[in-house]
Amino acid sequence: MNTGQDVQLDELDARLIELLAEEPRIGVLECSRRLGVARGTVQARLDKLVGRGVVGGFGPDISPAAIGFGVTSFVTLEISQRHGHDQVTAHLAAIPEVLEAHTITGSSDLLCRIVARSNTDLQRVIDQIVASEGIRRASTIIALAEQIPYRTLPLVRSAARGEGRAPA
Repeated sequence: MNTGQDVQLDELDARLIELLAEEPRIGVLECSRRLGVARGTVQARLDKLVGRGVVGGFGPDISPAAIGFGVTSFVTLEISQRHGHDQVTAHLAAIPEVLEAHTITGSSDLLCRIVARSNTDLQRVIDQIVASEGIRRASTIIALAEQIPYRTLPLVRSAARGEGRAPA
């Protein structure tokens, strides 16, 4: 996976990523037809995008709300420096409702996005999270409504146009 390198995208990369995002079940041959390039070009571009970590997967996007997890919240965690991140991360990874966790700067150490079936169920999930002796404090914010869903296509388009790059 690429971390920290400035991966260059061009318009063909952006169009390919957009096509795959809109129609994830489309095949390479159909991509080549729609993009007006050779099948081998599409396959080579796709292989490079995967190899550089730009494209991380082709699985379905799952809606937690559609499978009964209608409450989304964000939890910041302060961890005991004595226990470190690894023990806490392993604990969090074992909880299915923890969708992601990031080490952060500031007064807390980790930021997690979690889901639950209800507010009552959210308490159960939080209790499970703070059961780790490595977690000293948790602070929870409940999301009321999703205003902008997770997205990357506007970023891909911007990168393909060369926007946001520092001057050389």
